[in-house]
Amino acid sequence: MTDILAAPATGAARGDAPAPASPTTQTQTQTQTQTQIPAPAPVSPAAPESPKSPEILEAPESPETSRPARLAGLARLGRRVRLGPLVRRAPAVVLLAATWEMLPRTGAVDPVFVPPLSEVLRAWYDLLLGGQLLEHFQASLVRSLTGFGLAVVLAVPLGLAIGWYRPVADFLSPVLEIFRNTSAVALLPVFILILGLGEPSKIVFVFYACSWPILLNTVSGVRTVEPLLVRSARSLGLGPLSLFRKVILPAAVPTIFTGIRLAGASSILVLLFAEMVGAKAGLGYLVQDAQFSFRIPDMYAGIITISALGLLFNLLLLAVERRFSTWRTT
Repeated sequence: MTDILAAPATGAARGDAPAPASPTTQTQTQTQTQTQIPAPAPVSPAAPESPKSPEILEAPESPETSRPARLAGLARLGRRVRLGPLVRRAPAVVLLAATWEMLPRTGAVDPVFVPPLSEVLRAWYDLLLGGQLLEHFQASLVRSLTGFGLAVVLAVPLGLAIGWYRPVADFLSPVLEIFRNTSAVALLPVFILILGLGEPSKIVFVFYACSWPILLNTVSGVRTVEPLLVRSARSLGLGPLSLFRKVILPAAVPTIFTGIRLAGASSILVLLFAEMVGAKAGLGYLVQDAQFSFRIPDMYAGIITISALGLLFNLLLLAVERRFSTWRTT
């Protein structure tokens, strides 16, 4: 019974050698082995190494990277150039202010007629707070700028025409020679008689005084252009209009602006005289009224304001001149 119930043991259990597998079984086994063992992944070609970033590479700075540094350096250089003349000239102004302050206090001059600078500045501040200084300053500024602007608008084109066109010069020269030798101060009574004591007489007075420096310097600037420049331009085929626009006018700009700056100073000087003669407002009226009322510090405060106005006017004209003559190297 035991022999019947016991199942026949396999060769592996009996220790016998395994029976050789059939070809079909070997094929299935190889297929399963190939399925279970994954095939090696294809090796892709090595990717080229990416270049290092500019932050890692120690290379010279590119123009884009170094531009802010260059701009900062130029700004520092510009500040040094602008502050250089100011620093050199400041001691003279400080010395003048100290002398003005000390001479009256030491008794070298009468403090009644020449008060110390500190008292003058205090009077100037009081006039500014009271509004009188701004009122007189505005009146003088409007008259001066109006007459000066009219002189520039009319005298520059007329000077260009006289300097460039010989027939125009021959026609106008006799009249110009008569009026250029007539003082503007001598004609002020004529302007007052014809135009009255109002604003027109003062504006025309300033216009007349400013016209001559601008006109004469414009004519001189056109006529003194380097002849070699003119001959070279003509040899290149430039016509009269192109020659005037591209050669004559740029070359005459420095001389023209010299006349304009002289006219700017004249516009303030002659206006003060006109305001002292007949006006109810203006810096000239302020100075004269303070003198008549024996308010000496107020008088000097008005004089300081006039000097400051002339200085600002000149600096403005210098800036405009540099803007229109950027081609100049000096």
